[in-house]
Amino acid sequence: MKQADQQPGGNAPGFLTRLAILAIGIAPTLVLSVAASPAALHHSRQANPADTTGDFPKPDDPFHFIPCISNKTIEGIPLLNDTNPQETWRKMFDPNPDNWKWGPAPGNATTPGSSNSTQGRGLHLCGYLDVPMDYLNKSDSRIHRLAVAKYQASGLKGKGARTIVMNPGGPGGSGVFFGLSGGYYSRILSNGLLDFLGFDPRGVGLSQPTIRCYPAALHDRWNLAVGKSLRESPSPRQQLELVNAVNDARFRACFEKLGDVPRFVSTASVARDVDAIRVALGEPELTGYMASYGTTLGQIYANMFPDKAGRLILDSVDYSREHRVTGGYAGTKVHSTTDAWNEGFLGECVAAGPSNCALAKPTNGSGVTLDSLKERMAKLLDGLAERPIPAYDEDKGPVIITYSLIMWWIRRALYNPRYWLTLAEALADLESGNTTIAALVAHGQFIHQPREPERPLALASELLTMVVCGDASADGPPASGLDFWESLWRNLTEKSFLSGGSHFVTVFPCQNYNKYWPQGAALYQGDLNNKLKHPVLLIAETHDPVTPLRNARELHKEMGMENARLVVHHGYGHAFLSDPSDCTIAIIREYLLNGTIPDKRETDCYANGKPYRNSTRTNHKRSLPMVGDGLERPVHNVHMPDWVNMQQGGL
Repeated sequence: MKQADQQPGGNAPGFLTRLAILAIGIAPTLVLSVAASPAALHHSRQANPADTTGDFPKPDDPFHFIPCISNKTIEGIPLLNDTNPQETWRKMFDPNPDNWKWGPAPGNATTPGSSNSTQGRGLHLCGYLDVPMDYLNKSDSRIHRLAVAKYQASGLKGKGARTIVMNPGGPGGSGVFFGLSGGYYSRILSNGLLDFLGFDPRGVGLSQPTIRCYPAALHDRWNLAVGKSLRESPSPRQQLELVNAVNDARFRACFEKLGDVPRFVSTASVARDVDAIRVALGEPELTGYMASYGTTLGQIYANMFPDKAGRLILDSVDYSREHRVTGGYAGTKVHSTTDAWNEGFLGECVAAGPSNCALAKPTNGSGVTLDSLKERMAKLLDGLAERPIPAYDEDKGPVIITYSLIMWWIRRALYNPRYWLTLAEALADLESGNTTIAALVAHGQFIHQPREPERPLALASELLTMVVCGDASADGPPASGLDFWESLWRNLTEKSFLSGGSHFVTVFPCQNYNKYWPQGAALYQGDLNNKLKHPVLLIAETHDPVTPLRNARELHKEMGMENARLVVHHGYGHAFLSDPSDCTIAIIREYLLNGTIPDKRETDCYANGKPYRNSTRTNHKRSLPMVGDGLERPVHNVHMPDWVNMQQGGL
């Protein structure tokens, strides 16, 4: 068996419009500052002795935390084959507090941190935690090294009473990014009073070993081959044969490179990691904010460790019980995507009017109604399904605008109303024959960008299928083979023409999982209604395109009133921060800070504004939710992985 790889794993649009498009079309990455040079570090040590602010890492700290100098600090985590990892990591410590990543000063001052101005500032810490690869086999000495980033709200005064542990979903989303933006999330969730910790789950991002089995360029090549929708396939069975071969080749690559390691990335294994993080924090209960697929992790954690489950928020709720059967992961995703498109993107456009939404401008002298706009979009999409459009971008060259591309863009835009303005402009342009914006998006879909390094914090898309298929592997592959899968493909597409096919692509690789691995390790197959120490807070958005309200209600029914309360967040997008509500934020803060839970089974909260036109929303051309625009101004959409993963329907 091979050992795991031990490396860490018309008119052209204006500049800001192009940035908005790239925010959707290109895999997000952190903007990494250049780390201090050895000479600079030597000078800083002389100028600011370590004892002025304390030494790092602290003795007996299981995370080995050191202050983050920049986002790049976390990339220095020792490799698994390092024989003296703690010494390697200790050398990363810069004792000069002027170089550390601080939270905002009291009174919202924005001056840089310094040894004379650390009072009242939160501090960003970078570190790692080693956990067993196989918790159930003590004779297996292999480990996973988890990358961890924490925002310590009280700065040098030490850790707070509670730490909000965050998982952003995926499966495969980098929690480290959110930890590096922890000051923002601490303020949103706890008014800046609680610590905030994000980690890269096993197999993801900077954690080691990474479930990354082949170069990014191969992802692009294969995604183009497998991403064809049912409507574009002259022979669905022939398309399935092609995709099945690609999936088999992908799994073969992972088996050859990683051996049995992919078995150990099950959600139950990650739940054990989360409890290891709780223990390392020294906290008797887990406090957590978990979004999207992270709610599956939260459900399983709470029922595996019911006496350790503290104040847990599960936002954009999935229903993990349905993931246990082959194809079930996809079946939970398709119930509200079409409503989000019709009532949200199209309906709010018409309501906003032509001055706010390009698609609402009158055509042929006639006003725009919802029915007429739906007919126009159907005609546009039908034409693309029949005949792709050749296009050209002045920087990147020729490209093809396909039905699958536009469908992918629509699905991704539905995750956050901030992207709707640009999408509406692009679709209006396509109607008139202008492909400028669409060409830029078409180029941006590719994971591999020439002359750019691979992004270390991007979604490990191989991991997504390993988790999904591993969690369902106890059910085994269907005996009916491709007949079963073709039926599932048609059924999902019928339920949602927008998202059914993409979610099918996520689960279809499971056809080949048991060919290489007998079963995912340490699966949780128990009930979801174990008596909890505290009720959890469920948040579900009414027009969520991928985790419908129906999921939260099914989970709530099983958990019971004693174990959970539900906030029904009336808004658009995926996760409540995509369409914020002061009501939802107030409930979250009361819950995390005081343990207060709503009395009612369901509580209704409403978004602060309306898409396209409300002054409380930032115009996409002026303020963009771009990854990497600073630790204190992170992306506002909690759910990052979906913007990374082009063809596979992660959460």
